[in-house]
Amino acid sequence: MKEINASDPVGFILLGFSDLPQLEMILLLFVSIIYSLTLMGNTAIMLVSYLNPKLHTPMYFFLSNLSFLDLCFTTTIVPQMLWNLKGPEKTISYTGCVIQVYCVSGLGAIECILLTLMAYDRFNAICRPLHYGIIMHPKLLWQLAAVAWVSGFLASTVQTTLLFRLPLCSHHMVDDFVCEEPALIKIVCVDTTLLENELSVACILYVIIPLGLIWVSYVCIVRSVLKIKSAEGRKKAFGTCGSHMIVVILFFGTVISVYIQPKSKYTRNHSKFLTLFYSVVTPSLNPLIYTLRNKEVKWALKRLFARGPS
Repeated sequence: MKEINASDPVGFILLGFSDLPQLEMILLLFVSIIYSLTLMGNTAIMLVSYLNPKLHTPMYFFLSNLSFLDLCFTTTIVPQMLWNLKGPEKTISYTGCVIQVYCVSGLGAIECILLTLMAYDRFNAICRPLHYGIIMHPKLLWQLAAVAWVSGFLASTVQTTLLFRLPLCSHHMVDDFVCEEPALIKIVCVDTTLLENELSVACILYVIIPLGLIWVSYVCIVRSVLKIKSAEGRKKAFGTCGSHMIVVILFFGTVISVYIQPKSKYTRNHSKFLTLFYSVVTPSLNPLIYTLRNKEVKWALKRLFARGPS
């Protein structure tokens, strides 16, 4: 089988749902609408968190980071996806594919860490309320955010470098609608054991361990909440965690299904829909979930829009 490598870069063909042209037209409209909602929703969250002094808290600091990340994540994927969905051309340049792999891997890892930090914030707020202000001080927040962003992109640098150092098959057809490591591994023309082992380690470090820490945090939170005698107090405590738990279940559930589930021909299109969900749909749902379940955000949004142009 012929090979290509980085010294002879060519474009890639993202097959996506090219075998289902009718579905592509539906997806073009659907993804366009969802992307617009993502841009508006996450931008609104960032604005109200910055402009409203009452929202200058650790919870909204991390929520703003998550919103900014979602904007970056979808913008890395969606414009190219829309271009491919609207016509017969399904290509992406070699450089574009490298950038997409780097950004998708890095931002995905960062989101896993951010969701863990948000669980840590809720743990301190509910289990250590008297020391919350001392523990979650502004300097620590910036340090934790920096660790999340730097570690995510460091891991992505390693993954992307290892992947594109290997020779790829000359047909350069990627059976997905986005350049992601699992799809590109399938068109590597040499033994991929090292690459697959590296991906497994990354999944443990950035998916399994964070999910375990989130689970431990919420076990402690539930135990503390159940000790609250007031029904109203318990309801308020659970309410502050409900939005985060919904986001965790949606994101980690689909990521685990794509990266950790056993692969087979039967699950090929199934995996594509799951990838579509966590890369396009979930970022649009995050602002909606946090807004609907949070009176402070709804109040801040009403004030922002009621103010209107100055």
